[in-house]
Amino acid sequence: MTAGESAAQPAPRDETKCCHGQPGEAPATVRPLAPLTAEEIAATSAILKGAKGLGAMVRFISVELHEPAKRSVLDGVPAGREAFVVLRDRDSRTTVEAVVSISRGELVSWREVPHAQPGFSRDEFDECDTVLRADPDFQEALRRRGVTDMESVAIDLWAAGHTGPAEDPARRLMRPQIYVRQGKFDNRYAHPVEGLTVLVDIDRMEVAELVDHGVVPIPPRHGNYIPELVTGEIDGYPDNVPAFGATRTDLRPLEITQPDGPSFTVDGHELRWQRWRLNVGYTMREGLVLHQISYDDGGRERPIVYRASMSELYVPYGDPNPSQRVKNAFDIGEGGIGPWLNSLALGCDCLGEIRYLDVVMCDDDGDPVTLPNAICIHEEDDNLVWKHTDGNLGHAETRRQRRLVVSCWATANNYDYGFFWYFYLDGTIEFEVKLTGIVSTGAYEGEDPVYGTVVAPGLYAPNHQHFFNMRLDMSVDGEHNSVYEVDTVAMPGAEQHNAFAAQGKLLARESEAQRLVDPLAGRNWTVVNPSVRHHTGRPVGYQLMPGTNVLPLAQAGSQTSRRAGFAYRHLWVTAYDPAQRYASGEYPNQRPGDDGLAEYAKADRPLVDTDVVLWYTFGTNHVPRPEDWPVMPVSKVGFHLKPVAFFAANPALDLPRPGHHG
Repeated sequence: MTAGESAAQPAPRDETKCCHGQPGEAPATVRPLAPLTAEEIAATSAILKGAKGLGAMVRFISVELHEPAKRSVLDGVPAGREAFVVLRDRDSRTTVEAVVSISRGELVSWREVPHAQPGFSRDEFDECDTVLRADPDFQEALRRRGVTDMESVAIDLWAAGHTGPAEDPARRLMRPQIYVRQGKFDNRYAHPVEGLTVLVDIDRMEVAELVDHGVVPIPPRHGNYIPELVTGEIDGYPDNVPAFGATRTDLRPLEITQPDGPSFTVDGHELRWQRWRLNVGYTMREGLVLHQISYDDGGRERPIVYRASMSELYVPYGDPNPSQRVKNAFDIGEGGIGPWLNSLALGCDCLGEIRYLDVVMCDDDGDPVTLPNAICIHEEDDNLVWKHTDGNLGHAETRRQRRLVVSCWATANNYDYGFFWYFYLDGTIEFEVKLTGIVSTGAYEGEDPVYGTVVAPGLYAPNHQHFFNMRLDMSVDGEHNSVYEVDTVAMPGAEQHNAFAAQGKLLARESEAQRLVDPLAGRNWTVVNPSVRHHTGRPVGYQLMPGTNVLPLAQAGSQTSRRAGFAYRHLWVTAYDPAQRYASGEYPNQRPGDDGLAEYAKADRPLVDTDVVLWYTFGTNHVPRPEDWPVMPVSKVGFHLKPVAFFAANPALDLPRPGHHG
């Protein structure tokens, strides 16, 4: 969605036919890790403006909860509410971090961060769009391509990255990608403007650089997916030949009902379901954040994860052509995923008995902005959790699996990402990213492109990768944890040569805890608490089970190798430090090098029987298929956390038989 463009569709759906959404119950009290309210954000802004006299040239980039110390939260020590604020002063080209005490109504700290570019604000996108459209050289470059109607031009705004001196981090830059629409709702990605690279200085709001690498014809064929356009029901689209015919009529209703309501409760941001308990929050940078995930095991509250969030979403492109090689997005570190969350109030993104949570953010002036129904909570049937048929007795026992789903969706230009946490009846936790939306495109003429896939005449989708890094502040039965890498290996010496066993290797220091997946060895990483023992004598634990994964294909000397070191290892383990929150570092925007996980780990801190953080990087190659056009079917990537000697036995043993509910 381009800046300032409405997301409205030509024919809104009747959501009441497939969704039963209700807001979460109002909180009785504000818990220490609950996100800031609209009133708290407004108070933060007022305190800062009063203390510093902030003028119109200062932008509020983000306002979020300044989380109280972990120890005070765990000990139940009351803490005042504080806000952490990132500001950008356009006059002085400086970035500022501030901490505000909302409880006391005062500024606690004010720190200028040298050589740092924070993520972008929504107003910067709007202003950059306006500046570029008014630039005479830009207009002339479009005329050379036969584009004279500026209303038909659509602009996606990307971070500049850092390919060399032109992206000097002292200047605050955006790099537009240009497309042409042939009608209001036409799919702009079917008509990319190739060969034109632009940099806009958004502190000064002026075009800093425009390079025309040569005219390539704009692909003419439509790539629409909105039903009214595909079937020709909207007038005014030239040559709009129906591509797929009418929509299907043979899908019969699939109803999901819970006549007695859901099995979970929401109290403010605290969520309880079966024996699970957690706090659901968010930040403008990370999006969805979960705190204090625990399990009630026979009346004993057992912690598992203190804080879980996605610390980075990185997308490097593998096409060396001028318009494509600059695509290198840290979607969390450069932009922040929070402002791109979707409101789910008008969509059938969740089925069943739903509870929604609103998200409150700030605008450029520091005023609160509420996005309704941004986080979806519901239950799903998930086939079976366990089953056995005793053939000798003719007796069968079956229990159905069910999972609690906490999810949200975010749109980053052409891509749509779904972030889904699943909690299961057997103590398993799963995180899954769903990738859909529209492939980023380029135009070509002549021979088929080497570094992408042709999806229409003159139109191709370049190869790229997606990397996600999940920061898991573990707390398995407490804060004193150790991490083992566990491989299943063949054991020589057995007479029948059939022996194999699981072997664990302690990751004792940060220098040893930079690891790769090994599916042939069934590798997992198990977090144990050496001071709490299972009845079999083993330390209690939870294991991280990798899913499918890849490594970066960018070679030495690339942006990826210089700026995204975290992606070259699947697992990192570090000692807990509340200041180390992001795999790519605090401010990756336009940064030439890396100050994230690779730098954190240089401290080589001990990791035995201490407070540890797991950073898991998982990724996927996207060599596009023709079937990914004009809109991609969902693909999925993620991981599991599974109990290992954490429970006495199968924790789902006490489930009722199907049809019998408590």
